[in-house]
Amino acid sequence: MKNVSKNFVAIDFETADQGRDSACAVGLVTVLNGKIVKRESHLIRPPRKTFLFTYIHGIEWSHVAKKPTFAALWPKLKKSLAGADYLAAHNASFDSGVLGACCAAAGVKAPGVPFLCTVKLARRAWSIRPTKLPDVCRHLGLKLNHHDALSDAEACANIVLAAAKDGIALLG
Repeated sequence: MKNVSKNFVAIDFETADQGRDSACAVGLVTVLNGKIVKRESHLIRPPRKTFLFTYIHGIEWSHVAKKPTFAALWPKLKKSLAGADYLAAHNASFDSGVLGACCAAAGVKAPGVPFLCTVKLARRAWSIRPTKLPDVCRHLGLKLNHHDALSDAEACANIVLAAAKDGIALLG
């Protein structure tokens, strides 16, 4: 990989409502030495029972009512994020905002690692427009079950790996 560590975590959140603290699902895909080594997905009980985005991701209150809150899940997530040199996400400003808001609401410190936005990366690497996740996946021939947090995170990891394989500078 050019100009970047081969160790990162691709992350994707789904939210219940318009509040950035309303994560109801997270997918994490860990990449070490340029290889996917771990995939994990968690449902999260958000702070409110209101679900405005069920029509997008299919998750509703009944799916998460007995799941851990973000605060309860944080020790496990923190362990999964440990050692990552950066986090990759499609439209990283959204996912970094959700992570930050959930950490703030839980009273924990957000990870201090940079985010790599795969929207910007795909535009720079392959001049793809539009650059929605399904468009990029179609261009690269990647499987995607869009708005499934784990599938979206795995797609992000594979976008980073494809760009690195093509010799694209990932960060900077």
